[in-house]
Amino acid sequence: MGSRTVLSREGRRYRARVCAALAAMAGGRVVRMNGRLEVRVTVCPPDHRRRDLDNVQKALLDALAKGGAYRDDSQIDRLVVERGPVMPGGKVLVVIEPIARQGSETEHEH
Repeated sequence: MGSRTVLSREGRRYRARVCAALAAMAGGRVVRMNGRLEVRVTVCPPDHRRRDLDNVQKALLDALAKGGAYRDDSQIDRLVVERGPVMPGGKVLVVIEPIARQGSETEHEH
């Protein structure tokens, strides 16, 4: 029997919201990025309670892949996560950019 990951109901809702936000920003047509990537994430919490920034990353990166932003999160060579200002309701801002590598891109592809 193969292993599989089962998402909680909350996890499925989060992934659906991320996918919907991607589609809305892209006018309904998400263009999947290829190659090596840099992802910058700014986490704007809803209040001043203590939160760990590292708890955001896995679900967010997986949801972005599921939503078509990129093929797989193994494409990410640089990941920058920072805390932003408090915003009512909370918000996560994401910037994804290709990384221009010197030399051959194929040596980095899997």
